[in-house]
Amino acid sequence: MNEPRRLSAEYFDQWYSNMAGESPGDAIKRRHLGLPAHFLSSSLLPWEGIGEVAEALRLRPGDRLVDLACGRGGYGLEIAGRTGAWLTGVDFSAEAIDQATALARRLGTSTGNGAGAEFRVGDLADTGLPAASADAVVCVDSIQFKSDDASFREMHRLLAPGGRVALTMWEALDRSDERVPALIRVVDPGTALERAGFVDVEVSDRPHWRPPERALWEEAAELDPGDSPALRSLHDEAVRVLPVFDLTRRILATASVGR
Repeated sequence: MNEPRRLSAEYFDQWYSNMAGESPGDAIKRRHLGLPAHFLSSSLLPWEGIGEVAEALRLRPGDRLVDLACGRGGYGLEIAGRTGAWLTGVDFSAEAIDQATALARRLGTSTGNGAGAEFRVGDLADTGLPAASADAVVCVDSIQFKSDDASFREMHRLLAPGGRVALTMWEALDRSDERVPALIRVVDPGTALERAGFVDVEVSDRPHWRPPERALWEEAAELDPGDSPALRSLHDEAVRVLPVFDLTRRILATASVGR
């Protein structure tokens, strides 16, 4: 499968469809990442990391949070629930948006019509949301899929003066090391955020997020996926990730829009 296909909405529609309902891989992720039973994760941010991201966003009750590349909605819903923010999740996969909307309903979070949470199809670089309509933007483990300047400019456009952005991702220890996937090698969030006009840019290492992630991949690499598409996807990704695991670091990038 070529790279453009792997990054298409159609590819991710199928990827999320494989995880629909109670995916066998969900139990593995919850156990290693410390996530609660209701949580649907399509990323690798541990429970501790959610708290760090929520703190970095400095949200107050009633603030407006945009979760870019929101996937199945778990991370955005958790941060909004902790802070009392109103959530808009955006993803280019219609299947992901359907699952996020269903999760919000199961959790008793109203959707649509300016209520507690809503989810919509949109692109990282073109959300379709109004300018200055958000107090905070979060993107969990997904900016590498579209890390060009347009995505960072869209984050800046969405935020009201004083608004905050928090991005979690992986960064290559050596961007010239071709063993690291190209998507990771090109990510330079500090430079990109500054180029987009952000201030107070900080990029910090998060080594304590790594042990649960490594343990998850080690278990996934050893399992027999059988005929489960979700487990097959998790297993295959683990086999790809583990040989280059120590060539990357886990980071949290934060910044603000000037007042």
